[in-house]
This record gives sequence, C-alpha cells and structure tokens, in this order.
Amino acid sequence: MMRNLIPKGTLRQMLLLPTFGLHLTGSAEYTVLSVEVWSTCLVVNIHVESAVGKPVPGIAIEDHRGTVYTFQDSANVGSRNLQVFTPSVPFGTRSLTIRSTDDADARLVVTFAVPLMLKADEMAQAEEPVSRASRLQRPA
Repeated sequence: MMRNLIPKGTLRQMLLLPTFGLHLTGSAEYTVLSVEVWSTCLVVNIHVESAVGKPVPGIAIEDHRGTVYTFQDSANVGSRNLQVFTPSVPFGTRSLTIRSTDDADARLVVTFAVPLMLKADEMAQAEEPVSRASRLQRPA
C-alpha cells in the first residue's frame, strides 16, 4: 500500500540543526534530522538505527507556550521514520523541543529554534512587489 507522505497545506519552514539530535537508550537508537513546519501540521524526520522491535520511535513535541501537539500518523521509508503531529506551530513560538517517550522519563532529545513566521495576511503583504527606490533608501 502506497501512502501519501506529503501533508495538506503549505510548507512554512524547515527546521534544521547544526548537529543532529542523537538519542541512544536500551530501547531505541535514532537521530532527529529535521522538522518540517506545515500550515496544518509538523513532520519530524528521523533516521532510525535500531528500535528493538519498535519501528516507530516514541517522541513527544513541546514548545515554550505549552501547546499540546498530538501524534497523528507515522510512515517508514527505508531507515527513515516520518512522524506527523498537529497542530502546526502557533505564531510567536520561539522553540520546539523533542523528547523521547520510549523510557519512563521523557528525556530531552533536541531543541530547535523557530524563526519568526508571518501570519497569512502579513505573508500576502510581504509578497507584494517593493519598488527598487524604497529598498535603497538610506536611514535618516
């Protein structure tokens, strides 16, 4: 069975790390590679080394605002595992933390900085063409 791995909505950001989030325990070994921020959800891209009988690493997402992110779906593509969570990142969120839920304690795996994202109406305004003269003005 072929699954559609592309979420509905618009890709707003791709969060990458300078170093990957490696997680090693007796029950799982994986590396968090990236988080895709879609307008409708989050997709966590994980490279799975071993899962000791568990093809889907147990993870949870949290942010500094206390948003509740709910696991929706998972797909394995070779050694990669893609996990989908809803909702998407609320505007004004500064960081996303991924924790392992494979053990009794939800251990920190990695924290991503979230760049400032514009709201939909602000994005439309930002896409309007700006005259060359207004871009080249010197500060007063």
